[in-house]
Amino acid sequence: MEWKRLIQYALLGSNDLEQYAILLIRVSLGLFFAISGGNKLFGGGKKTIYETLVKAKIPFPHQMAYFVSGVEFVGGSLLTVGLLSSPACVALLIDMVVAIITTMLSTIPKGLSPLNWLDDFLYLPEVLYVLFFIWLICSGPGKFSVDYWVACKLLR
Repeated sequence: MEWKRLIQYALLGSNDLEQYAILLIRVSLGLFFAISGGNKLFGGGKKTIYETLVKAKIPFPHQMAYFVSGVEFVGGSLLTVGLLSSPACVALLIDMVVAIITTMLSTIPKGLSPLNWLDDFLYLPEVLYVLFFIWLICSGPGKFSVDYWVACKLLR
């Protein structure tokens, strides 16, 4: 009888472990963006983000450097604790889509076959972040989040 549960686990995964996977992805992504945005806002990353925006011909690069850094810092911080997780994911998803369109697509070599271009495109970390944000928006922040606690209190 145990072999059936093993096969079921191998084929379908485990709902019991899903909340831990959501927690791991949400906190890891949140910390990454909070730290990255914080370094750009408060550390030595201001110049780099500014130069990247100028090179990409983004209007108002000085203001946009602060805006993008702020979105990453605030959005990442909110995502880490699971507060307003879906809006934070939407903001960070937009941030990553803009980064892909304005800077990352130009890093893919010209003249590749469609399959090789897709391979290089999917290799971009920003694409993976976008996929994770879509997943978190659809799955929710999980049971180990402030959002879950607030929702439970409001629905009583």
